[in-house]
Amino acid sequence: MKNPSSFDPLAGEVRWPSAAGRPKRVVTAADAVRFIDSVGYCLLFPIRGLPLPSLYYACARRECTDWDQYCLRIWKWKDELGRRRRAFYPKYFKGRGTFLSLKLLPHFLAMEGSAYAAEDFDRAYSAGRITADARAAWEMLAEHGPLATLELRHACKMESKAGNRRFKKAMLQLSRLLIVFHSGAEQETESWASSRFDLTARAFPAAIARARRMDAVEARRVLASKYFEWHPKADARTLARLFGWTKAEAIAARGDGARS
Repeated sequence: MKNPSSFDPLAGEVRWPSAAGRPKRVVTAADAVRFIDSVGYCLLFPIRGLPLPSLYYACARRECTDWDQYCLRIWKWKDELGRRRRAFYPKYFKGRGTFLSLKLLPHFLAMEGSAYAAEDFDRAYSAGRITADARAAWEMLAEHGPLATLELRHACKMESKAGNRRFKKAMLQLSRLLIVFHSGAEQETESWASSRFDLTARAFPAAIARARRMDAVEARRVLASKYFEWHPKADARTLARLFGWTKAEAIAARGDGARS
């Protein structure tokens, strides 16, 4: 089966039902939290080739073609929801902005093997899971607490242009492993506000504890079940591409009767 997202930019979008079962547009930040919890995980903006729902479409009900009022609205929400810890916002699927429901955060952590303590940067580095630059950024967050982008770059001695490139790669790696998350924004310069980063272990200790009691097989099963709840016609190969699972892992997560 060909991945429909390769030719349909809205292939992963869903029509979020209201309590009465009718499609409902996301209007408020509280709506956004309910939408994220309902779909389990979604993108901030729709991305071609990623068959996932997006918060943009849930607000605008159309393809995103330009920066508009809905872009501005959800951009502010990602800062607000991160600051208030109402949702978890990393750069996850293909390194793009992603919302994870707090209900499923333990499952993502268990699947990734990322239920680390705040001081586990040496353990992760020794295991080859992170680079030296990522280790340095993690250590600074563990030592100083939440930091905005320029503060963290300065603490890591990555202020130069080359250092900025290293910093972005390091933070993407930590974000993709769900070790750090976007915890709001801070106006460090006169231009766009900077991201503020925090450690998952410090902000969500209950999720870390639960993830440590969960095996990856069960985590994949729950995440797959949520995906097929909204995309019942998808096959196991779509799931494997989306999460980076092997075909066998995707079929096992899909359960009996899975289409390969």
